[in-house]
Amino acid sequence: MKKSIFSTVIIAIAFLTTSVVSAQKFKPLDKSPLDMASFPSSYKVSDKVVRITYGRPQLKGRDLATLAKPGKVWRTGANEAPEITFYNDVVFGGKEVAAGTYTLFTIPNEKEWTVILSNHKNVWGAYFYKEEMDVTRVMGKVSKAEEPIEAFSIIFDKDMSLVMGWGNTVVTVPISKK
Repeated sequence: MKKSIFSTVIIAIAFLTTSVVSAQKFKPLDKSPLDMASFPSSYKVSDKVVRITYGRPQLKGRDLATLAKPGKVWRTGANEAPEITFYNDVVFGGKEVAAGTYTLFTIPNEKEWTVILSNHKNVWGAYFYKEEMDVTRVMGKVSKAEEPIEAFSIIFDKDMSLVMGWGNTVVTVPISKK
């Protein structure tokens, strides 16, 4: 009787040890890692006006137009569509937007991009995009990057404009506090 209880305890300990060790295997770094940009951009400032989280795909020798097709709704990055949070009411591309969290989609074109704020949250890609969930659409001004940008990037410039860059393309949407 003592031997069977002892054996059962040893087997249980071995099983638990194996489970704990295998549970500590972490996945490798995502090929399109998640990133965040905010305004103000200093991490020492906790009173943000706006913050966006987004996936950062890489070109890896591919053309921007094959990854973000002109005239088609794009998730604006990789994986999940980005979520942008305004902590104050703002004027986004000339249109008033209430404080809150929105999903950001874009429609790329050569001279300007349509930039869409949507109430449809927690969306993977643009596969489930629903136009009826749009809060607003504004036009983003397109310019050329001084140097090619390998990884899709978003920043807020010193004037709080949303600036997206990838390849040789830079798209800018002005933002101001209401």
